[in-house]
Amino acid sequence: MNYQESLDFILGTPSPSNVYERNVMLPLLAKLGDPHKGLKYVHIAGTNGKGTTSAFLAGVLREAGYRTGLYTSPYIQRFNERIQVNGVQIPDEDLARITTRISGKVPEIMAEGFRRPTIFELITVLGFCWFREQKCDVVVLEVGMGGRLDATNSIMDEDSLVSVMTNIGFDHVEFLGNTLPLIAGEKAGIIREKGDVVIYGQSPEVEKVFYDKAMEKHATCTRSGNEAAVVKQMDVTGTVFSFGPWRDVKIRLLGRYQVRNACTALTVIERLRIHGFILTDEQVYAGMEKTIWPGRAELLRQEPAVIVDGAHNPQGFEAFMETMELLFPGRKLNIVLGVLADKDFNAGIDIVLPHAKKFFAVTPPSCRALDAGELAASIRRKTDVSVAHFESVTAAIEAALAESGKDDVIAILGSLYQVRTVRDYFGRKTFEQ
Repeated sequence: MNYQESLDFILGTPSPSNVYERNVMLPLLAKLGDPHKGLKYVHIAGTNGKGTTSAFLAGVLREAGYRTGLYTSPYIQRFNERIQVNGVQIPDEDLARITTRISGKVPEIMAEGFRRPTIFELITVLGFCWFREQKCDVVVLEVGMGGRLDATNSIMDEDSLVSVMTNIGFDHVEFLGNTLPLIAGEKAGIIREKGDVVIYGQSPEVEKVFYDKAMEKHATCTRSGNEAAVVKQMDVTGTVFSFGPWRDVKIRLLGRYQVRNACTALTVIERLRIHGFILTDEQVYAGMEKTIWPGRAELLRQEPAVIVDGAHNPQGFEAFMETMELLFPGRKLNIVLGVLADKDFNAGIDIVLPHAKKFFAVTPPSCRALDAGELAASIRRKTDVSVAHFESVTAAIEAALAESGKDDVIAILGSLYQVRTVRDYFGRKTFEQ
């Protein structure tokens, strides 16, 4: 298969009736020589902050000279972003070659009575194969959904260096449960026997789930204590903060929530040092400062300021609005908003309403998208703030720009599926970590 045929094979996979099971992963990996075994992993689960925390860790490890794999989802502009080594995306030809191998094994496991692997399972297997070929020293491995039965949880106990629990919120409740402790319980499924766990400081009821699971697994559990971070400076160019022994850490990402994610990464770095990784202070500071993570409170333009963020659940919207209040206190926003129908978009609307000058509703490029007209109607039922809806994200951006003066702020929020279109419009190229 060529590159496009490989993508068609992966993305054209029909979803089975029960996608939330893992029994197909180990047989498929076995057919491919168990490429997931023998690598070392930092395994990251959570609702919000997984990608950013992963990016910080990969950046520091790479800065320290370790051959570092990075596995994340979803992608922003190009599929290959999901699988990187030392900041370089998997090449098209490698993706096609490995996918061809995988496609030959799928009928074999199906003939043995296993279901066809899901899209995410196929991508995860692809990542394991390439990371093995690239002889990675360490792989920063982001969970797709949940943790306990996630495809990434096929790794061996002895290969997991640290299991990381980021911020827990409500998402995928149909699979993970409708309370935070239930969701946390699924995420805690990546904690290994006698392993090492780092948790993002959050509500006591969620932390208790992680502590209890760590105790059950005889694992060491370290809380990041991210609320102790002191922000010294924050503007549209980045943030400077101190946290424990770390003084004046500079990051290019915006928002207190990114500081909290950075503190979690710094706590993991301290645990990795105990595991024998040589990570000097200079390398840590440099790696943190160089880290980028597009589509998360990303400034695309000034005068007017245009900021895009993939906030798609209530916690995400709250974190973004907290950031806007810090950067632009008291300012009303022209909000370009596109959401998925299966997300809690009404709660998101309620959160952003007090900050809105005008809404520009759009339909994100996804089969799960809420139609812009329906979104606009939902907003109108809640407020008399002006609302318009548009057939395309580009049309909404152009309308927002036309109605904004140089001192205005345009916030483009909602589904990550629309971030590619937004970044393309403002001339931002596909990124490599």
